[in-house]
Amino acid sequence: MDDAGAHTLAGIALFEGLDEGERGRIEGRCHWRRYQARQTVFDRESTSREVFFVAQGTVRVVNYTLSGREIAFATLAAGEYFGELAAIDALPRTASVQAIEDSLLAFLQANVFLDLLHRRGEIAFRVLERLVRVVRESTERIMDLSTLGAMQRVYLEILRLAVPDAASPDLWIVRPVPTEREIAGRTSTARETVARALSQLRQGGIVRRKGRNLYILDRARLEKIVEMLGHGGRT
Repeated sequence: MDDAGAHTLAGIALFEGLDEGERGRIEGRCHWRRYQARQTVFDRESTSREVFFVAQGTVRVVNYTLSGREIAFATLAAGEYFGELAAIDALPRTASVQAIEDSLLAFLQANVFLDLLHRRGEIAFRVLERLVRVVRESTERIMDLSTLGAMQRVYLEILRLAVPDAASPDLWIVRPVPTEREIAGRTSTARETVARALSQLRQGGIVRRKGRNLYILDRARLEKIVEMLGHGGRT
């Protein structure tokens, strides 16, 4: 990974709109650290309070059940940030974060981050918007776990991840498709269940895998399957 010009916050969405001088002052207060793929950034219950910004690479926010099964909360790519909860309320971390690939992270000490929120109202509002979004998404996932079967959760997650394909508006695409393990973590089910669900969709001509992308060939039919499973056909 090339270091030339890498130590910049120019791609961090939270700081969008700041002039170079202000962004440069924030960069000057940051510490920078590289993490190798699968390396832990911090663990759940850690008392660290830094806020991290993903300058390069990708990280995964995860937790683990008592039996050791991984529950994935989010995958964060370059331009995103994490760790703000502990900075704000000074309580232990609520999840673990691991690098998915070799990544470059910048981080601010909690007092510096909080001072920034006090001084820059637009940044504070973006943090507030993100927290509201997290609450809404968490509410949806709680409802899914309470009311949907395992196969239904997998199909619904695929629908959520899909976006219209720019090259073929009649197709929807998941780009790149997460691994079976990652989908299992997001839907609180087993990797074998995810594999079975995807296999059934491929055999039914509903999806097609090409490289790292998953094409949804018949979104309406997939939506119908999710609806039918919700009416007594839980697996």
